[in-house]
Amino acid sequence: MPVPALLVLLFCLRGRAGLSPHFLQQPEDLVVLLGEEARLPCALGTYSGLVQWTKDGLALGGERDLPGWSRYWISGNAASGQHDLHIRPVELEDQASYECQATQAGLRSRPAQLHVLVPPEAPHVLGGPSVSLVAGVPANLTCQSRGDARPTPELLWFRDGVRLDGTTSYQTLLKKGTAESVESILSLTPSSHDDGATLVCRARSQALPAGRDTAITLNLQYSPVVTLSAEPQTVQEGEKVTFLCQARAQPPVTGYRWAKGGSPVLGARGPMLEVVADASFLTAPVSCEVSNAVGSANRSTALDVQFGPILLAKPEPMSVDLGEDAFFSCAWRGNPLPRVTWTRHGVAQVLGYGPTLRLPSVGPEDAGDYVCKAEPGPSGLGGGAAEARLTVNAPPVVTALHSAPAFLWGPARLQCLVFASPAPEAVVWSWDEGFLEKGSRGRFLVETFPAPEGRAGQGPGLISVLHISATQESDFSRGFNCSARNRLGEGGTWVSLGRRDLLPTVPIVAGAASSAMTLLMVITGVALCCWCQASFSKQKNLVRIPGSSHGSSLEGPEEEETGSNEDQGPIMHTDSSDLVLDEEGALETKDPTNGYYKVRGVSVSLSLGKTPGGDLFLPHSSPLGPLGTPPFYDFNSHLGMPPPCKLYRAQAGYLTTPHSRAFASYIKPTSFGPPDLAPRTPPFPYAAFPTASHPRLQTHV
Repeated sequence: MPVPALLVLLFCLRGRAGLSPHFLQQPEDLVVLLGEEARLPCALGTYSGLVQWTKDGLALGGERDLPGWSRYWISGNAASGQHDLHIRPVELEDQASYECQATQAGLRSRPAQLHVLVPPEAPHVLGGPSVSLVAGVPANLTCQSRGDARPTPELLWFRDGVRLDGTTSYQTLLKKGTAESVESILSLTPSSHDDGATLVCRARSQALPAGRDTAITLNLQYSPVVTLSAEPQTVQEGEKVTFLCQARAQPPVTGYRWAKGGSPVLGARGPMLEVVADASFLTAPVSCEVSNAVGSANRSTALDVQFGPILLAKPEPMSVDLGEDAFFSCAWRGNPLPRVTWTRHGVAQVLGYGPTLRLPSVGPEDAGDYVCKAEPGPSGLGGGAAEARLTVNAPPVVTALHSAPAFLWGPARLQCLVFASPAPEAVVWSWDEGFLEKGSRGRFLVETFPAPEGRAGQGPGLISVLHISATQESDFSRGFNCSARNRLGEGGTWVSLGRRDLLPTVPIVAGAASSAMTLLMVITGVALCCWCQASFSKQKNLVRIPGSSHGSSLEGPEEEETGSNEDQGPIMHTDSSDLVLDEEGALETKDPTNGYYKVRGVSVSLSLGKTPGGDLFLPHSSPLGPLGTPPFYDFNSHLGMPPPCKLYRAQAGYLTTPHSRAFASYIKPTSFGPPDLAPRTPPFPYAAFPTASHPRLQTHV
């Protein structure tokens, strides 16, 4: 039976197919470090034939030791089908695709890629291991990784174990596409605090995850880092303070400069400055500038200077309308801050504290001076007060002033006092039939004058006066209104005129009668006196006045009577330069011999020798005689006048009426006898003039 036999044959063939050669283990992709060993596994089942490995399609050979490939060999039990490929040490050329082949069975494993990793070398930092930088100047640090590192390494920057940001990486590629070098640039702006710092550049890759580091040290050149201190920091005004300026710099410090409030302190050199503190140091700090070759830097500090209050801004005068708010402000400076109080001038009550005072809804009673006061500081110095005036603008305040009573038909004056702020636009006097603001109208005249200052803050004052030239009956019975107005309103007052009666008639008549009797008695006495003097007016006087150049000398007794009551004419000898008036208007002479002849001065009272005004009256002089003779005065024109009668005081000599001719020089009268002359002294020249009869001029020589 052919069909069953065929089925048996197929079954037998199928059983044999399950025992055919096959891969029990195929190689996988492998990554290995350069220099290490690579193992690619391969296991076959039910195969006992030739097994070989290929590299990028190139057969390595069927022997187990793979002659020609000194670093290659096959390991494992061939009977059990184990054929592993080993490569040691792995080199870059070993990186390829490998296959395990059973040539007799026609089996090929899947390709296994062998990757050879090359760890990066330690990177190189340009300028290292000590890199010089300038503080404050931006700089770039470059780190390079060279060689055949696979894969391309990553370059990282670290400081104190902390990764730094702000890096930029660059790669330079070979023509074959492999990287020749890698660079990483770190951009930074160092400060003086970076001096001596250590930075690390690390190159890492899959071949060397931990990476390789290269460290550098920063060597910074920087401008000075300044520290400024003051001792003591808190000081009373007037005490000494020492400033100390310390600096750290690379390269070293080359100079110091001190300033106060921006202005150089002349003569200050070096790291120390001593000053005497005052209030200005609180707002004008002291600064120290230190320089070196790189640059300069400065620091400043302000002292805590304690001082008493100083007035910065006075309160300003205020002019406020009635009912509005008033504000005052003043500014004091002090350390500690002064305590400021507000009071009213002359009143101890405190109205407020602080730099501002507010007075709500002011009235006339609020006008006055307000005081901003600061208490002295802890040292007892400073302090003080400043005043400002508050003027309350209100309608005028008019007050009647006292006016003196007036006579009927006589002049009168009425006055009123006006205080107003703002100043009044007009002051008007009004009465029944009219009004007058200024100037004159009929019997009335208005004048306005500034008034003395009134109460503080009351505004400027005016006094308005109404003059009445001739009063009438109606002026005493009616009132006069004085009113003033400004932009805020009007004020006024009534002023009345008082009347003064005439003096009583009986006392006046009695007084007049008494005065008349007294006057009559005086006139009678004067008439009798004049009659007595007129009886002697017929005589004439002979007067000769020699000049002082005649050089005459007299010799005689110490005192001589030069005339008697029986002599007819008065003769007077005196020099014109010696004729003076005494304090009662009498003509008095000095001794022309300066005491040589003991001539006593003569006081002469001339009855006609005074003008109505009381001054001495002398007629014009007339020259008589030859050249060189003294002048004389002619009274002939006055002899016809009735001589007045005067009471004369008892003096050495007197003349009751003027001579018709009188000289300014004194001569001894001839009627008294010849003069006493010294030897070889020429006699006095004489001149005779007709004179009316007069009483004697009595002198004592």
